Amino acid sequence: MKPLTSRELTCLRWAAIGKTSWEMGIILGLTERTVNFHIGNACRKLDVHSRQAAIAMALQHGYLFGITEPLSGYEEIRRPGSTETTPGRPSPTPLSKHHPSTRR
Repeated sequence: MKPLTSRELTCLRWAAIGKTSWEMGIILGLTERTVNFHIGNACRKLDVHSRQAAIAMALQHGYLFGITEPLSGYEEIRRPGSTETTPGRPSPTPLSKHHPSTRR
């Protein structure tokens, strides 16, 4: 199997998180057709016939390792109305009686 180029890997990473070719083009400054070209080359090199299969194969081979790794420094976000605070985040401020969301 031929190695994937950095552009092919970049396109597969964006595709793996659900971006369309058009969206990838905007993000990467490429045309939609160029993105499809890179995805097609990745499919050929991975010997698969679809974008989804290319993503699965790249994950199996460890090419998309960053997608499956947990985010470093990730903190749970508290639910609205919860009185618990997350370390490093300010405590919630009570709403005033005149706040629009508290009117009935």
